[in-house]
Amino acid sequence: MTLLKTIVVCLVLANVCYFLWEHGIAKTPEAVVAPPSPALATLKLASESPEAARTDSNSNATVATPPAVAGAPAASDGARDGNSALLTNVKRCISVGPFRDVSEAAHAASTLRGGGYDPRQRVADGEVWAGVWVYLPLPASRPVAEQTLAKLKAGGIDDALEMPGPNEGSVISLGLYSEPKRAQARVAQAQALGFNPGIADRKRTGNVYWIDIDLKPTDSLLNPSDLQGESGRIVRLEVKGCPSAGQT
Repeated sequence: MTLLKTIVVCLVLANVCYFLWEHGIAKTPEAVVAPPSPALATLKLASESPEAARTDSNSNATVATPPAVAGAPAASDGARDGNSALLTNVKRCISVGPFRDVSEAAHAASTLRGGGYDPRQRVADGEVWAGVWVYLPLPASRPVAEQTLAKLKAGGIDDALEMPGPNEGSVISLGLYSEPKRAQARVAQAQALGFNPGIADRKRTGNVYWIDIDLKPTDSLLNPSDLQGESGRIVRLEVKGCPSAGQT
C-alpha cells in the first residue's frame, strides 16, 4: 500500500513538471530573450540626409535666395528710390538772355524770383538785338536823294537821315524800333508817300546782361516770351547752358 502511494505521487509530480516545462514557466531567466528596445532618436545634419546630398549636387547651378520678410521693402526698390532722390537733387544751370540793359534784366529777374527761382545776374561782352530797322534804299543820283529826304520830311518823317546800309552803299534810315507796332506804323507811313521801305534786324555789341538759373531735372525749360519787358516790346532772348568757370 505504501508502495502504491509512492508511485502515484511520483506520477503526479512528473505531470506537474511536464506542464511547467511545456508552458515555459520553469525556464531559467537566461533563456528568456528580452524584446528589442526601440532605437534611440539621433540628430542628423542637413548635409547627411539624402535630400541634402541631391541638393548639394545641383548647388553649382542654382543658388537659393532667402524669402522676403513681409512688410520689408525690396532691395531693388530701395536702390531705385535712392537713385531717384539723387537725380532730384541734381541741378542744371541755364542762362537766359542777352538783355540790352539793367532794367530789362532786373524785370526778368523779378519775374523769375516770383516763380520760385533764384536768378543770378551777370554782365558779359556780346552782341544783342537792338530792334527792327526801317530804311529806304538811297537813289544813286544825289539830287534824287535830296528830293527823297525832302519828301519824307514833308510827309511827317522828319527823323529820316542818310547812313550806311546793311549792304554796300548808303540808305535813308526811317527809324529803329523795338516794338512791332511802331515799326509797322512807320512802314505804312512811308508806303503812303509812295515809297517801298525795307526792314532788317539791327544788333549792337558791348555789355549785355544774362541771368543764370539752377533747374532741377523735374523743372521744364523756361519760355523766353514769359520774360518780356514792357507790353508789346520785342525781346529776342535765348536759353542756353551756363558758361563754365573759365568762360565767365
